[in-house]
Amino acid sequence: MARYADPGALEWVESGGGPLIAVPEVVLPFWAGADSEELDTDYDRACEVSGYAGLLPVGDSAALVLGDEPAATSYLPEHGAFVRWSAANSERELLEGIPAALRAAVWEPELRWDVPGPVVLFDSAWPGGAADRQEHLRIPLPAGRYGVRAGYAQPGPETWVGLVQLTPLAH
Repeated sequence: MARYADPGALEWVESGGGPLIAVPEVVLPFWAGADSEELDTDYDRACEVSGYAGLLPVGDSAALVLGDEPAATSYLPEHGAFVRWSAANSERELLEGIPAALRAAVWEPELRWDVPGPVVLFDSAWPGGAADRQEHLRIPLPAGRYGVRAGYAQPGPETWVGLVQLTPLAH
């Protein structure tokens, strides 16, 4: 996995140019990526998502597509948020700006995502069965329903960040 800073830094996932996707582990085998005989592949469906985030059916669940730009992405459990590195002089600078970014972000309408358990973040072009052989990040989300809000912020003069925040919802 890509590392943008000294040892101990976050692990970042990048794509080859398309969107990243967070697929529940239990339905990973159902994500075909760009490998399909179908006219519209799963990757094509992911590329059609407009905005910063969207949901796509996968098996009997749904995957979260991180749209907009193919920015390096990590997950901050303390904020319940995927952080998308658009611009910053360092990882430290980017991470120090996250609290301000969460307060100042311009958010798109919230989505509802039913998550059956842990998810795997990877390049949507890859089939889910190959995710463990590619750059990926496993996020140990507890099963449940989440509110998903996605936005963009500029917490500093040279720092821009995309955010996709997950908030557990009561049943």
